[in-house]
Amino acid sequence: MRPMRSYGGGGFGFAGMESMAAKLAIGLVVGSVLFALLQGVGSLLLLVPNQVFYGFRLWQPVTYAFIENDPVGIIFSAIIIWSTGGALESFWGSKRLLQVAVGGTVLAGFLTAVLGLFLPLGVYAGGNVMATIIWVALGLSIGRGQTNFWGMPVSGNVLAGIGAGFILLSTLFYGFASRLPALISLVLIFAYVRGGSPRNLWLRFQHWRLQRQLRGRSRHLRVISEDRPDDRFLN
Repeated sequence: MRPMRSYGGGGFGFAGMESMAAKLAIGLVVGSVLFALLQGVGSLLLLVPNQVFYGFRLWQPVTYAFIENDPVGIIFSAIIIWSTGGALESFWGSKRLLQVAVGGTVLAGFLTAVLGLFLPLGVYAGGNVMATIIWVALGLSIGRGQTNFWGMPVSGNVLAGIGAGFILLSTLFYGFASRLPALISLVLIFAYVRGGSPRNLWLRFQHWRLQRQLRGRSRHLRVISEDRPDDRFLN
């Protein structure tokens, strides 16, 4: 049985500075400050969906992942990435955390850019997308195990629901297009944690192919008649 873990309300379990979670949080702060210092030029680092393919700005789904465009967003996203990411890192390890947190955010950015070919969309900073992926992934990884949020005992699934709830609530207030990358990231991380990772999908495909081969071979097998001769004298 997993021990109860604590998140929020002074119970943040910050990982050490050498952890991947800390490096991702620092990367977010540095990217956001760089965006602010560059002013107008910094907007090239944000995700502008209709410019990614038409304007050949293919770096934007990557650079936007490390930017928040307001001070409050920088602080809260960095705290979530560092604290919650540190807990997730203890489950998954540094490499997998990096792959899922950054890879999921970048993939959500590219999918948003594809939708931007057909829909009028806005401009996006992706720090909150990465924070959402990490938060929901941690909750889903704990599952029915117990944790707590701001002093309230909750299951991991409820913790994931709270993280998703923030995105859904802000979508209700500000509109679907305003939170599109984060909404896409919710679908991606749920599919990944619930068995939709590339490795698991490949294993399932291999299992299906093996079963198909075995069924094909079984069609050529014949049942030996019970009226066969006595084989005691064959040796």
